[in-house]
Amino acid sequence: MLSLKKSKVEPRSERPRIPGYGISKSKTGMLTWEWAVKTLTESREYWIVTVRPDGRPHAMIIWGLWFDGVFWFGTGSKTQKARNLAKNPNCIVGTQNAAEAVILEGVAELITDPGLGKKLEPMSLSKYGMSGGDGSEPLYRVRPSRVFGLIEKSFPKTATRWTFGSGQ
Repeated sequence: MLSLKKSKVEPRSERPRIPGYGISKSKTGMLTWEWAVKTLTESREYWIVTVRPDGRPHAMIIWGLWFDGVFWFGTGSKTQKARNLAKNPNCIVGTQNAAEAVILEGVAELITDPGLGKKLEPMSLSKYGMSGGDGSEPLYRVRPSRVFGLIEKSFPKTATRWTFGSGQ
């Protein structure tokens, strides 16, 4: 099985701006990036939200892998999400447990190198008991621009936002 690599770029941690929710300005109680990575890695199902050409959102459950600082997933080429991503690659990916949520905002990139899919096969076999397919259907990676994390039982104390790259 491939080992999990630490993201090459560490995000900036801060409090999200959610007026009226009592979010502290103090860093005390903020979640760690390691917690977010563990949650992204261990989630079995994920929500993905894409945007239809007419601007309406589309949400669906998918399987995926967190590896090397990005989220990877495949889908059929004729699915609504694939058609949406072809027109607008902006998307949101959320983990399965809303009570301990990680919500990733980013841009989905269509992967054309079949070797990258092969690298992910051992992780897919280990997690889902099947490979990611034969390479005939689209594979995407979503590089995060912003990630939000919270734990419901300790909200708003745990509300955390991580920002990557030029969004910093």
